[in-house]
Parts: sequence; C-alpha cells; structure tokens
Amino acid sequence: MHIAIAGNIGSGKTTLTNLLSKHLGWKPHYEEVDNNPYLSSFYYDMQRWSFNLQIYFLTSRFRQILDIRNSGENVVQDRTIYEDAYIFAENLYDMALMSDRDYENYRSLFDLMSSYMQAPDLLIYLRASIPTLVRQIAKRNREYEQSIRLDYLKSLNDKYENWIANYDKGKVLIIDSDNLEFENPVFEIIPTTHGKNVNIHNENKEPRE
Repeated sequence: MHIAIAGNIGSGKTTLTNLLSKHLGWKPHYEEVDNNPYLSSFYYDMQRWSFNLQIYFLTSRFRQILDIRNSGENVVQDRTIYEDAYIFAENLYDMALMSDRDYENYRSLFDLMSSYMQAPDLLIYLRASIPTLVRQIAKRNREYEQSIRLDYLKSLNDKYENWIANYDKGKVLIIDSDNLEFENPVFEIIPTTHGKNVNIHNENKEPRE
C-alpha cells in the first residue's frame, strides 16, 4: 500500500507523513530538503538554478519510487513526482524562470520515467490558503524559504488546484489544511485495502475514484 501526501510549500505534508507513518506503523519517505545542494541557491536566484533544482528533485523522487516498488513495504510518501513535473517545473516555465530548451529537456526525461512508474494507491491533497502557507513557512524558520515570493506561492496554488481537479491516476482525498491542528489531531477513519485505518482531522470526505 502506497499513500502519498501532496500539497504546496508549507501545507503540512511532512508533518502528516510523520503522523500517518507512526499511526500505521508504515515506512515514511520524506522529500530531500536538508541535503539538497541546490535549494538555497534556487531561492536566491530562481532563474539561474531552476533547471538544476528540478532535475535533482526529479531524479531523487524517481529513485524513491523505485525503492518503494522494489521494497514491497507499506509506505507514506512526502510529495509525489507528479507535483515536480505538473506544478513546480511547469510553474517555473510559465513564469519565464526556466527556458524553453530546459523545460523541453525536463519534460522529455519525466515522460520517459513515467513509463516505469506506478501511481500511489491513495493521494491525500492538503489544500491551503496563502496566509496558512506563509504562517507555516515562517513557523519552521528555514532561512532559504524566507525569501519566497507571494506571487510564486499563489501561482503554485493555482497549479495545484488545476492538477488535482484533473487527477485520474487513483483515489484522492482532499483536506482543507487551514483548519488542521496536527499537534492535537482529531481523527476520522479511512479504510485501506489492508484493513488498517488512516485518521484525518475533521474531514468527512470519502476518497473518490
């Protein structure tokens, strides 16, 4: 069983990944942030480092997908490879922060990788407003994130909404993270194929096919 957590920067993906993996006794797969050699440079100069950063995320996420598939373990994954391609890379291209040549090269590599990928069994999308994202980013106090532009976050949010509305690779659960209290969560039950329960705060929506 493979559950993936999707959402914008600061929406609560890592926190929820940690909570679910502990609750279910499953293995967490986190996004490579602390050891990412391009992230701080990217936020300083997005246009210069956009391609390098996206290639790094793409290859590390693809390696993670292969590890998940080969392990046969039940996992909770922090962010998906689809977000890298359909949201972050596409957004950088739309904002003229990635050249035509680099974007075409990136998408060619992603399309090739896609033929070897299997979508998660359940995708949990954390929907968050810009004030929530800004508050959460400030709260975790990563120095390189303090320069993130509001128009960048808004553009990403728009991309997320379009992507999730058209996602057809599996079951989706959408959660409004503006009202989530991860430190003191109230849980409800989501059935899984393995008979375990995933608990989410104050959310009454069932996964859709």
